[in-house]
Amino acid sequence: MRRVAVADVGGTHARFALAEIEGGRVVSLGEPLKLQTSDHASFQLAWEEFGRRKAIDLPEELALSFAGPVGGEVLKLTNNPWVIRPALMKERLGVERFTIVNDFGAVGYAVATLPDEEFRHVCGPDRSLPDEGMVSIVGPGTGLGVAALLRGPDHYDVIETEGGHIDFAPLDNLEDQILAHLRRNFRRVSAERLIAGRGLWNIYDALAAIEGRDTMFHDEKELWTAALENRDSLANAALDRFCLTLGAVAGDMALAQGASAVVIAGGLGLRLIEHLPRSGFRDRFIAKGRFERRMDDMPVKLITYPEPGLYGAAAAFAKEHG
Repeated sequence: MRRVAVADVGGTHARFALAEIEGGRVVSLGEPLKLQTSDHASFQLAWEEFGRRKAIDLPEELALSFAGPVGGEVLKLTNNPWVIRPALMKERLGVERFTIVNDFGAVGYAVATLPDEEFRHVCGPDRSLPDEGMVSIVGPGTGLGVAALLRGPDHYDVIETEGGHIDFAPLDNLEDQILAHLRRNFRRVSAERLIAGRGLWNIYDALAAIEGRDTMFHDEKELWTAALENRDSLANAALDRFCLTLGAVAGDMALAQGASAVVIAGGLGLRLIEHLPRSGFRDRFIAKGRFERRMDDMPVKLITYPEPGLYGAAAAFAKEHG
C-alpha cells in the first residue's frame, strides 16, 4: 500500500487529499481540504498550507489535476493566475515522483474506475456505461471541461481536450439574439460562455436585454439559487436555456468523438442533478437529424462522486506508476 498526495487545482478552488493506492488502483481517498485559490499566491504556498493543516510530512509522491493545458515547461491555468513548473517540483515541493493530468482528464480517470453506483441516470437507456468503446465526458464548472474515455477489452485511455472552447452554435431565433448580445462583450463566443460558471449570468443578462427588463439579481450565487428554486421567471428562462445548450453541446461532443455513452460532470452538473432530467436537455441532446435514433439509444449519466478530480488524479497516478 502506497500513500500519495493528491491535488485538484481549478479556477476557484484547490483541493488536496491523501490517497492510498495498491495494485494499480485507488484503495481509498481521504477527507479533502478545499482552499480558495485567491487566498494563496502560488501552488507551492497552497501545498504548504495543506501540510500545515494536516500537521504531517507530506508524501514524496503527488498526483495533480490541473485546470489548463498540460505539457511544456510552464503550465498555466485557464482561469487562475497560478503557474506550475514541473521541473521544479522536487526542489520546491519535495516530491520525487508525480503525475500531472488535465482537470477533465482526471475526471476521465474517475469515470473509468468508479463503480456504477457513483453515477445517476439522466436520459437514454438506463444501462451501465459500456465496457468497450468511447465515452464522452462534458462538465460545466468554472469553465467547460471536455474529455474522452476510450475503453478496450483489458485497458483504457483518457484523452484530454479543450473542447469547451468550441464556438457556440445557436439553434433557434432566441439563441440568435443571445449570441448577438454576447458579441457586444466577447470577440468570440465559445460554448463555455454559456454553459460554465458565468454562463447562467450571461444568458440571464442577454434575456433581460431582449425582454427590455431590468436584472433583479447582481450576484451569480443568488441567481443560481433563484433559478433552481423556481423563484423568478427570467432566472427560470435562463436556466432552461442553459440546460438546452448543455444538451446540444453534449450531443455534439458525442457525435464528434464517436461515443456510445456520455457522462455529465463538473460542479454545476452536480447542482443540476435533480433539474437536468426534467429539463429540455434530452430534447436537444438527441436533436441531431439523421442521427436522432442513435442519440436516443445512448445512455447519459451524471457522476455523483463528490471529488472526481481528486479521485481521478489518484487513479491516473496509480495507472502510470502502479
